Amino acid sequence: MIDDLLQSSADAQILCGADGLIRVANREAERLFGYDPGELDGESIEILIPGDFRERHRALRERYNESPRARPMVSGLDLYGRRKDGTTFRAEIALNPVMTDDGILVTSTVRSIDSADDSEAYFRHLLESAPDAMITIDDTGKIAIVNGQAVKMFGYDREALLGQPIELLLPDRLHAAHEGHRKKFLSAPRLRPMGAGLPLLAKRRDGSEFPVEISLSPTESRAGRFVSSVIRDVTERKRMEEEIIAARQAAERANKANSAFLAAASHDLRQPVQALSLLNGALRRTVSDERALQMIESQEHSLTAMTNLLNSLLDISRLDAGAVKPELEVFPIQRLIDRLSDEFARQAQHTGLEFSASSCAAVVNSDPNLLAEVIQNLVSNAIRYTDKGSVQLACLEQDGQCVIKVTDTGIGIAEDQLDEIFREFHQCKAPGASKEGFGLGLAIVKRLSDLLKLTIKVESDIGRGSCFSISMPTVQEEAAAEDADDVADTNLHEAASGLVILIEDDVHVANAWGLLLEADGYRVATAESASEAQALLNYVDETPALLISDFHLLDGSTGVEAVSLIRDYYDVPIPAFIVSGDTSKVVKDARLLDNCTLMCKPIDTNRLLSAARLAVASGRVPQD
Repeated sequence: MIDDLLQSSADAQILCGADGLIRVANREAERLFGYDPGELDGESIEILIPGDFRERHRALRERYNESPRARPMVSGLDLYGRRKDGTTFRAEIALNPVMTDDGILVTSTVRSIDSADDSEAYFRHLLESAPDAMITIDDTGKIAIVNGQAVKMFGYDREALLGQPIELLLPDRLHAAHEGHRKKFLSAPRLRPMGAGLPLLAKRRDGSEFPVEISLSPTESRAGRFVSSVIRDVTERKRMEEEIIAARQAAERANKANSAFLAAASHDLRQPVQALSLLNGALRRTVSDERALQMIESQEHSLTAMTNLLNSLLDISRLDAGAVKPELEVFPIQRLIDRLSDEFARQAQHTGLEFSASSCAAVVNSDPNLLAEVIQNLVSNAIRYTDKGSVQLACLEQDGQCVIKVTDTGIGIAEDQLDEIFREFHQCKAPGASKEGFGLGLAIVKRLSDLLKLTIKVESDIGRGSCFSISMPTVQEEAAAEDADDVADTNLHEAASGLVILIEDDVHVANAWGLLLEADGYRVATAESASEAQALLNYVDETPALLISDFHLLDGSTGVEAVSLIRDYYDVPIPAFIVSGDTSKVVKDARLLDNCTLMCKPIDTNRLLSAARLAVASGRVPQD
């Protein structure tokens, strides 16, 4: 029966016993090895092996008998056969063990690798030249095929791997779980791409463990069901991922520390500057000596320069740290231009320049404070670099865009510097360029423009002037309700009067506030915290005309709480200024109070007193 099956095969078939003696060789096997019919019967199988390989083959055969298994045709081994005439040929051999009452019988299927069968050689070449380790197991979980990369990766000889359970290549603690996973997979085999599933570990011959990714491909052949796996060592990638995660966590910690520092620095650095500015304003209102006024003006000029530098450095740091978040709102752009025009006109007049601003009905959706900072920097820069002539602030609607242009008749910018002007500390080197400034204004403009998604353009001619423009989409607003800022019948030039409650926990700053406000005609009552302000009301004989409070107060309370307590006591929305040098998001709470404005330290004393007079006279704080 077996003899008939072997003879009917198209491949060379040889049946051997455990002793290695040939029981049957079919006609194709006799033809392949060059023997006459029946001549191989009873011979040792090693007669068909080249002499140099016979001892090795005998040892492999004895090991195979200890753990027989099916081995498919493509074994990955470098095998050779020997013909009767002594010539040799490369061969592929499949093995199939059969258990009988007389012991184990092994059927060998032998195929010559020659020009007539290049596909097998090509396949083996592909297997060996693959950049990844490749291992094939049979349906019992034993290794049937390994390529050279797998041998190198795991540190075993090829022969030591063949026939071993795949769990040999896993840490011992994972064997039981993997056997369960393997049986479940073989019950419903499917393609599993690289990287799918849980993190995997493999074990080398020396016991060291390493992370791997594995793809699985089930295949069927005449010899049975097999699963091919591609294994990739991802130790280096995991190390890089861990370094990236560690670097990101370090960056996040640094960013939090930087944000905390900026919030503290913004408040603590502005406090002494605020006190100096308030004292300077108070002195200017109480001194009449001409020589003293000149010194006060010189002091004010230095304070302004110090304030600008401090603000610019803190702004750059906050923007780079990502601590600035736009608070968008819909508003008419003219409201912003009107507020800024007076300030620009004073700056221009001080340097002998003409300043003009156009009207515009556009409504935009942006952060009014950040947008105002962009415009302020552009106009201040234009005034600084213009010796004579004019500076114009123009606004127009064009193709659904609100375009704001700042045009000057200044020194102009060379074409080769247009790409450099937005870098930190870059200053124009053209003749006539101002020595003032720190080269931070346009750097801030660029960062804020990116943050607000503004389109910024520059045109310039040396000696004739420059034009900076920013543009943003307009929005439709059916009725832009104007706040009642225009108190037409109120004479703001009358002497200031009324009670101001000041809540400030820094005694030096509080004294400076008091001197400034009293010099302008107000009566001032002070407190250091929200609770102290509430207690103070028992000794006040009139409703305050204005509330001014620092945001962060002595006992951990805030200016928002202090203002709310005083308003609740009188049941009146008293106008309030909340002042802060803190740039953190918590200060946005101040913006939620009705009839209240947030002022950032250090404050311009002229603008402060103008806003105070308007608030006291109208009962409403200015819009901006």
